[in-house]
Parts: sequence; structure tokens; C-alpha cells
Amino acid sequence: MPRSTGRLSLEQYVQGVLNDDRTTLARAITLVESDRHDDIELSGRLLDAILPRTGGSRRVGITGVPGAGKSTFIDTLGMHLIHDRGEKVAVLSVDPASPVSGGSILGDKTRMERLCLEPRAFIRPSSSRGRLGGVAPRTREAVMLCEAAGFENVLVETVGVGQSETAVRSMSDFFLLLMIPGAGDELQGVKRGIIEMIDAIAINKADGDNHARAERARVEYSSALHLFRAPASGWSPRVVTCSALTGDGIQPIWEMVLEHRRHFESTGRLAQLRSHQALEWLRELISQGIEREFRSHRAVARRLPELEHAVREGKITPSAASRELSSLFHCKED
Repeated sequence: MPRSTGRLSLEQYVQGVLNDDRTTLARAITLVESDRHDDIELSGRLLDAILPRTGGSRRVGITGVPGAGKSTFIDTLGMHLIHDRGEKVAVLSVDPASPVSGGSILGDKTRMERLCLEPRAFIRPSSSRGRLGGVAPRTREAVMLCEAAGFENVLVETVGVGQSETAVRSMSDFFLLLMIPGAGDELQGVKRGIIEMIDAIAINKADGDNHARAERARVEYSSALHLFRAPASGWSPRVVTCSALTGDGIQPIWEMVLEHRRHFESTGRLAQLRSHQALEWLRELISQGIEREFRSHRAVARRLPELEHAVREGKITPSAASRELSSLFHCKED
């Protein structure tokens, strides 16, 4: 459980974030990631204060199969945004937490060798803390903080492709799936739900001897996408090839992101999307708040370990344990 130490005042957090002070920005993200009651209250006030300065960035979610080269791709894309477009880029990268220890490597900065040295880049690795959805529990709050700090582009690198990796769709404007050529039954290896949510597929590592295989994969995916119902947004997902190693295809991918943005702005879809994202966030916070209140209930906290042990031993059904805990929760505490 994250714990903040040496907290700043609300004014210090707000001014530091708005002035793009990287140390304060990092500390602000640590604050919103904390589960401590006093930190939750302060982080809520911080988010309220910066709200008028949020919402202006391009939010891009990036996911991919293992070995697709997500970090290298982001490193190259970030350099393009900084040096060719003169913009700032924030990268919120999520490392999977160990199901055994709960720990996380948090090594994405070392995999983005060039970007981590750029003063106009901000890379924040966070642990998923075992959370399904491919993102960390406070990724939305981190996006807002980066927007308030003036980052035109916020890239969210997710844990990886999986059946439950859907949360990133609810916090990004453009969702990119990275694949690699010649990886066997590629179409079988990606869940249908992911394909239905993406805005584009990029076949990475299309260099050297991989050129022909990458092009075959592009054709296969393009054909497969035609089997899906056309999105109501009017944007048809595309399949392209690129090489994060050489930089080939990176600029056209970003031009596609910008075209997608223009389309969504001109049709009013962007405002609708952001409104939907806000509602999804509200529902998630309600669920988190209810669970936090449930677990902090004294009678529930006392009885829960016993019931968990009984469930593991097969002495009681999960359904019966759940009913007992619910009954305890609805009783007034002494």
C-alpha cells in the first residue's frame, strides 16, 4: 500500500503541478496513489483545484502482446513528438504486480533509454497492484495531473493484452494495439474484446527480414477487421506496419492519431467520449469507496479472515460467507 511521506500543502501541490515542477508532479501522483484516508481527502482537493486545467491532452492507450516492443515503440514515438513536433509527452507505464509478493519491477524508464533523458518527457511507472484492466488503480488521476502540468500528449502503456484489459479504453481517446509478425496464430492469440475496442493495429518490428511477414500480417488483420461491425463513431480501425527500431512508420501512426482526433472533434464524438469516461470513473470510484468502507467496518474486519480461512478449507461456501459479511456490515457498529 503506497504511503506518502513529507506531504506538501495543497497550495504547494497545485502550484508545483501547474508550473510543471517534475518533483512535485511525481509527489502529487504518489499522493493520489495512496490509500491513506488523509491522503485521499487531500488528493481529492488537489484534483478539484486543477480540474479547469485538464482535458486538453491527446490521451493514447498502447497495449500489445508480449515481446511486441511497447516500451521501444513509446521511446521512438516520444522522441518524434519532442524533436519533430516540439511537444511534451508524459508516459504512464504500468508494470504487472507479482501475484505472490505484490511487488513490481517498475523498470520501464530503463527500457526507454532516450526518452528518459529528455527534459520535455515525464515517465511515471506504476504497479498494477494486481488490478485487472491493464492499468494502475489511479491512472485516471495521473492523467489529469499530467494534463494540468501542460503535457499535450499522455501515453498510457498497459500491462499487456489480456481478456480483462479493458479499463484503458475508458480513459483514452485513441487505443493502439501493437503486434509483431510471424508470431504463429496471431489472430487466435488476441481476444475478440480487445479487437472490438481498438482504433488501430500497428505491426511492429517490420524491418530487415520481417518486412514480408509484417505485410502478410497487416493484410490478415485488415481482412479480419472487416468481419466486425462498423463502429458507430464513423472511424474505421486501420492496420499499419512500423519499426520502432528504425523509426519507419512512426510519423504516419501519429498522423493517424491526429486524424482520429480531428474526426472526433468535428463530429462531437470527443466530448461524448470524455463524458462517458467521466461517468465510468465515477462508477469506479463509487465501487472503490464502498469496498473501502466495507473492509474498514470493525465487525467485518474481525470476521473476514476467519471466513476466508473457512472458504479455503471448504467448510463454508463463498455465498454463505458473503451473506454473513453483508449482514455484519449492515448492523450498526458498537
